[in-house]
Amino acid sequence: MKSFISILVAYFLLLMASASFAQETSSNKVIVTGVRFAYPLIEKWIQDYKAVNPSASISIETRTTTDPTKYDLLIEAYEPERAIKETRDYLYIGRYALLPVANASSAFAKTYHDKGLTNALIKQLYFHDILADKDKKQEIKAPYTIYTRLQKAGAPVTFARYFGYEQQNISGKAIAGADEHLIKALLKDSTGVSYGTLGLLYNPKTRKPLDGLSVLPVDLDENGRISNDEKIFDDLETVITRLEDDKVKNVPIEYLHISLSKISTNPDALKFLLWIIDNAQEDLHAFGYLKPEIKRFEAEKEKFLQRAAAQ
Repeated sequence: MKSFISILVAYFLLLMASASFAQETSSNKVIVTGVRFAYPLIEKWIQDYKAVNPSASISIETRTTTDPTKYDLLIEAYEPERAIKETRDYLYIGRYALLPVANASSAFAKTYHDKGLTNALIKQLYFHDILADKDKKQEIKAPYTIYTRLQKAGAPVTFARYFGYEQQNISGKAIAGADEHLIKALLKDSTGVSYGTLGLLYNPKTRKPLDGLSVLPVDLDENGRISNDEKIFDDLETVITRLEDDKVKNVPIEYLHISLSKISTNPDALKFLLWIIDNAQEDLHAFGYLKPEIKRFEAEKEKFLQRAAAQ
């Protein structure tokens, strides 16, 4: 009888140890989700972090029409609503820019890669505005088809709001899926015109527009015409330098931010975020992002250092 009781006690102790180990393993796993155009950058960070922290378990759970039920780090491309913002701490890690783009084989690209797009023409092309003065509309002889996102997302929200509209005001064909699906649709349509982030429009190795794409110049100084020194969009390094150094017009630029819950924090998620703060800046240009404003970045860095010290 004593032997049976001893076996039973040992069995329950083993169960408790297994449960404890499972909880520990679960807490050590870090789940990242959010805006999909940032995944290549996140994957690079994960790879580099694991190189110096081999036991780390970090993965991206792809966002679909909704966020996963459980995640630790959320990366987004537009400002969250106040109710959400109050529950998370945010690090504005870098900035992304949006540029107009056309199928390189189109008559539209052949015309406007040279002429470029003014503010008025961008609004005429991309937005449905019932209050627009029809007498001021420009004649566009080349056929074109605008492509935009169907679901609410950072890129279309930022693009629309910069020019004084909302996402639902963007005209054209609405495509389900992620931002890269706009580019795929564009490449299949010889009349296609859209917008995209630098990381989606340029080859990261050659720093030139992707094959089949024509990135269209815009009126950077808002003088109503595109001058030769504004025709810089065939080289990514030149674009990044100009956008970071000058106060340009007609290029929507917004922050990419990564956040962590204020309420229940996975300590390993905080460790990964602290590593990002110290090591990730050098990757931004490589992936087509602009660096953040340094004072803002340093202030947010201090917030997360205080959280780590309090643990």
